[in-house]
Amino acid sequence: MKAVILAAGIASRLRPLTDTTPKCLLKIGERCLLERAFDALIQNGFNEFVVVTGYRQQQIVDFLETHYPQQKITFIYNEQYASTNNIYSLWLTRPYVDKENILLLDSDIIFDSQIVTNLLKSDKENILALNCHELSAEEIKVIVDSEQKVKEISKVCSITDAIGESIGIEKISALYTEALFRELEVMIEKEGLDNIFYERAFERLIPQGHCFYVLDTTQFFSAELDTIEDFEQAKKSIPAELY
Repeated sequence: MKAVILAAGIASRLRPLTDTTPKCLLKIGERCLLERAFDALIQNGFNEFVVVTGYRQQQIVDFLETHYPQQKITFIYNEQYASTNNIYSLWLTRPYVDKENILLLDSDIIFDSQIVTNLLKSDKENILALNCHELSAEEIKVIVDSEQKVKEISKVCSITDAIGESIGIEKISALYTEALFRELEVMIEKEGLDNIFYERAFERLIPQGHCFYVLDTTQFFSAELDTIEDFEQAKKSIPAELY
């Protein structure tokens, strides 16, 4: 299984922190977000990585080549990082992961490695990590059916009906990636939907019979870091053993 990490964004809401540094290289404690992600993945047996870069991409390449020289890392440069969203970065990975089992994650999250451990242990082929907490308009919210299969996943779905937030880590089967890239081809090449979140593709696949299950990982620390306030809160709330 390959790990796919999307790290192309400008992160304008984190300025001035990101004026000279990509978001994934910002530090919480002694380690930056990307280092924390790689350490957690390696701890869980990953040794093949696909990393999509964009904004200040050479800093990311240099960091990973210096810190993880023994790992097999494929770098993909999203030249259109300033005008596209993570759906386009995911689309660019098709030649490397189509019809393969992958673990997909955003690079702007800090998380306990036990989240990955439990996703991998699950007998569900397609499953995403869920954090159950009080929700607002900002989060990618998840609505499920009685079998814990995702019915809706977006920022705009009903807060009342949602059971939690997708934290941005998904275990995806080869069969699903095949369907996913077929759908992305339609969305991006034919419909021009390159500046939205990739979760829209997940929603469009549900009527086609391709669904995610959810895994409640609320007991393990995780946080998405979009703003300076998010960073300050993460520094205060991160467990001592992860710091």
